[in-house]
Amino acid sequence: MSASVPTDPFVPADPSARPRQQQNLPPGIALPPATDWRPDRPGDLGPDQPEGALFGRPGPNVGYAYTLAQRAKDRLRLGPFEHVDDVVAVIAEIAGKRAALFGRAPVIGDIDAAIALLGYDGTASEDFMKVRSALVHEAAHNYRRRRALVDAVPDSLLQSRSAQASGAVEAWRSSLPSSLAASG
Repeated sequence: MSASVPTDPFVPADPSARPRQQQNLPPGIALPPATDWRPDRPGDLGPDQPEGALFGRPGPNVGYAYTLAQRAKDRLRLGPFEHVDDVVAVIAEIAGKRAALFGRAPVIGDIDAAIALLGYDGTASEDFMKVRSALVHEAAHNYRRRRALVDAVPDSLLQSRSAQASGAVEAWRSSLPSSLAASG
């Protein structure tokens, strides 16, 4: 005597059978791209986000930047005494800030922009590498140090295209040590 088990009509009895699911859209029509994030839920703060030191930049799924930064760690050109965990943490936070400025989740382009900004693509001068090494040291374990460096990156620099910002990046790199010393 066998017992019958109720089964959903959309589950095939034969596991090798192809799914009978049909696309609901007419032929030639694709799903629209995802839209940017809007604060329209009851718990969202909207445009009145708190700002200041250690607050960060809220945005949708900014933690995904850590996954993307981990995937890109083999491309990083580290200086002497720099640890990959510290560098990945800073790159992920800068990429998350950049993505939040655009109202979207991080993408690999945000990681690439953060890598280029800090010169981990091989464009950093020897002098900046020494400064960068000191600023990034222990950043993976020190939230204040990491936030100070990320907060020192101006929004205008993150929003500009890399080809247009080469002079601005150099100016920011040269002003970085003094700006962090004044805020710390």
